[in-house]
Amino acid sequence: MMLHRTLIFFCFRLLAMLLACSALPCWADESGDVSQLLRAGKLTEAMTRVEAYLVSKPNDPQMRFLKGVIQRNSGKQAEAIATFAKLTQDYPELPEPYNNLAVLYAGQGQFDKARATLEMAIRTNPNYATAHENLGDVFARLASEAYSKALQLDRGNTSVPTKLAVIRELFSPSGKGQGTGAPAPAPGASRAGTVSR
Repeated sequence: MMLHRTLIFFCFRLLAMLLACSALPCWADESGDVSQLLRAGKLTEAMTRVEAYLVSKPNDPQMRFLKGVIQRNSGKQAEAIATFAKLTQDYPELPEPYNNLAVLYAGQGQFDKARATLEMAIRTNPNYATAHENLGDVFARLASEAYSKALQLDRGNTSVPTKLAVIRELFSPSGKGQGTGAPAPAPGASRAGTVSR
């Protein structure tokens, strides 16, 4: 009899917990919904969802990250830089905000800042391939600047034009490289705009 009452009580508690969970908003799906809106180009709607979510959970790194991606995609570079920079301060263990911050710096031609920021991303996660690729792009851009300066100073140098041409081809629209000046895919393990924790 005692076992029967315990079993009934346990089932009742389990049912009550399931009902309580179903009544709560499904926050876990919210970032997925925002990512879907982002991929569909519905930036205003995505930002509305992010801001509503951040009212109740202002420190959520995933939603703050998505906010930065939306800002970047909306052309609000200064706001995106501020969002990603704050994320790197609040969550220095996450490499993705560093990567996106670096892409924004590179897009502004601030290649030294981009390099230092990507090095932080790699220090945080040495296996983060996207950051390594972007760092390679930054080094290529820095090499292009150095070769251009060398050619400007010594027009008779015959090896520099060839090197400069190779780098320019890498970043041309028909070249194989994407180039750091273009926005990188949203980072994360799946490259779908997630922040790894």
